[in-house]
Amino acid sequence: MTPAAVAVLGAGAVGGMLAARTGALVVATERSVAAIRASGLTLVHGDRTTVSHPRAVERLEEPVSLLVVAVKAYDLDAALARVASAALDGAVVLPLMNGLEHVDALRRQLAASDTVAQAAAPPVVAAGSIGRLEALSPAPGVVAQRSAGDAVVTAASRELDAGALTAVLAPLRVPGIDVLGAGDERAVLWEKAARLAVLAAATVASGRPVGALREDGVWRPRLDAALREACAVAAADDVTLDPAAQWAIIEAMAPDLTTSAARDAVAGRPTELDAITGSVVRAGGRLQVPTPALSALLEEAACRAR
Repeated sequence: MTPAAVAVLGAGAVGGMLAARTGALVVATERSVAAIRASGLTLVHGDRTTVSHPRAVERLEEPVSLLVVAVKAYDLDAALARVASAALDGAVVLPLMNGLEHVDALRRQLAASDTVAQAAAPPVVAAGSIGRLEALSPAPGVVAQRSAGDAVVTAASRELDAGALTAVLAPLRVPGIDVLGAGDERAVLWEKAARLAVLAAATVASGRPVGALREDGVWRPRLDAALREACAVAAADDVTLDPAAQWAIIEAMAPDLTTSAARDAVAGRPTELDAITGSVVRAGGRLQVPTPALSALLEEAACRAR
């Protein structure tokens, strides 16, 4: 059987946006699959609304060349249970998830699968990140993209050369999505994780959007201190990040922008605070870099999210 080009595991904000733009096969929960089969996949972006009709299945059985994993960290195990190991023979698995620890977790889980371990061509897990995207999924089969420009997918692989990675990512290069290759997996993860670790914890702890935080005389110094700590941890992990450049990105964000962790906390849903901010704090402990400001934000956010 000839592999399908790409499948997306998860039909939330990121996965739904990718599937709507690329036509990828959607692998999702029974509720999301039923909604997509019944009414299609609706993408609202600015004043434009499009409805696409990608195939949607509850379990991936057919082989694919690329599997994009776009689920919350706490849903990863359940999501992988919806993927037959044989479907990943020779595939590239690209997680577009938050934090620092999921790439290694995916490698461990796939290596532990007997079917995958015995495959002629075991899957390759690459590091990925998606940026310049603010989106939410208010209902199954519906994605609202609030950010105005194109989303940017960045990927790197320690197992594939640049040409091979470029080729397998080709189905993601469509209008509305830029795709960039990078040379270092850790750099791909840290570039977003350092900034998001601060913003996720601060927006949850304060209940306020980014604009209010950066203009506040108390919160701005707290964010600045935490961001410097996150960049110091990255440096200890051999990834150079400039705190001033990270602040410039935050300054350019829309004032009403918040994080998915903050939206989840308000709605009483589980949050990714541990996967996002917790992973950076744990990295600081492992690399012997103190993170008192970031740890304080995480503790406050965790208390508020309970």
